[in-house]
Amino acid sequence: MSFDTVITNATLPDGRTGIGIAVKDGKIADIAPGLTGDNAMDAGGRLVSTPFVDCHFHLDATLSLGMNGEYNQSGTLAEGIALWARMAPDFSFDDYKERARRYFDIAISQGLMAVRTHVDVTDPDLVAAKALAEIKAEVADYIDLQLVAFPQMGFYCRDTMADTIRQTLDLGFDVVGGAPPLEKTAELGRSSITALCQIAAERGVMVDMHCDENDDPNSRQIETLIYEAERLGLHDRVTASHLTSMHSMDNFYAARLITRIAASGINVAVNPAVNIHLQGRYDSYPKRRGMARVPELMAAGVTVGFAQDCVLDPWYPLGRCALGDVAFVAAHVLHMTNPAGLAAAFDNVTTAPAEIMKLGHFGLEPGCSADLVMLDATSSWEALRLRPAPRMVMRRGQVIAETAPAMPRLNLPGRPQSFDPAIYFQGAGA
Repeated sequence: MSFDTVITNATLPDGRTGIGIAVKDGKIADIAPGLTGDNAMDAGGRLVSTPFVDCHFHLDATLSLGMNGEYNQSGTLAEGIALWARMAPDFSFDDYKERARRYFDIAISQGLMAVRTHVDVTDPDLVAAKALAEIKAEVADYIDLQLVAFPQMGFYCRDTMADTIRQTLDLGFDVVGGAPPLEKTAELGRSSITALCQIAAERGVMVDMHCDENDDPNSRQIETLIYEAERLGLHDRVTASHLTSMHSMDNFYAARLITRIAASGINVAVNPAVNIHLQGRYDSYPKRRGMARVPELMAAGVTVGFAQDCVLDPWYPLGRCALGDVAFVAAHVLHMTNPAGLAAAFDNVTTAPAEIMKLGHFGLEPGCSADLVMLDATSSWEALRLRPAPRMVMRRGQVIAETAPAMPRLNLPGRPQSFDPAIYFQGAGA
């Protein structure tokens, strides 16, 4: 059988080396040791992976940092929300589209090929929602974009929100979201989860709910989400996002909650960089990290994705579309720095979020889409340590982005003039 391209001598995230990946008609046709053929692309032992996937993002706000001259001085979630409420009315249809286009240019250069974004639908005219619905179609050839109908200021911020959510789904949105922490009472927060899950069940779409994004150990929104996922038969079509209060819960309750999450089948999306930035702002010392109990969740069988959440917006002044950075931060803050933990952290930004988003065409198996990333690293561990820009990004068998390798030049007596960082730490190429 002839192939369009064969990537030779690849290292895979599971540790296999010397692997060939044959591509035909935009799909992986074969994957086996020593595979070769015409139109070969030598990976040279580098890591070849499925794409990076961001299962929780806010595209409508991205790249808006300081656009109105204001910045989040306190670093709190509350100030970010207030700042967004002042900024959002001034954004135009074209502005939402232009910022999204720029973001996805950068994303592709970083090997990020799938994003689930929450889109604020507080505006009854749905300017942002309509703009990003057009972007979804525009970037479909190179980005799998899922849109979440997200009532940023709360489901009960106006009486017509249920109709707005349905109207947004009619635009081609894929997921129903919610912000129960922003409702005026805990009871309204629970009620909003019930109402939003009911809409999702009626329309046959997924759910991705902001839950317990605070430092309150008594916050219990996740309990209602679990109940509704089971009652409506939604199970693994539901994702609980953030869950930062879990860091503050007592161990007995947290263990009980983790058991319930696992039994329900729902997924969890955490946002390591952004939430360790936002949470614990009212603490003196010790300062809480504000992270869900990820190792315990994964040990219980829960699918957990690490996500970027924000880049250059009212909530977060950093970020660069690089999910490797997110996994790097997570590995530190969650104490996932043993070999198994580092391998899992890489999966948390590739295969796990793809599973959460139901992207069954991503994978390293024959029949999967030839959506691949080649990194200047010799293992997933090294990919997180070095966090290089991808050497090559392939979409449906076509190379759509390349980055020249970082090769420092030295002028030191008796030392090499240059070296490859991907192998030099281990003594190779010296």
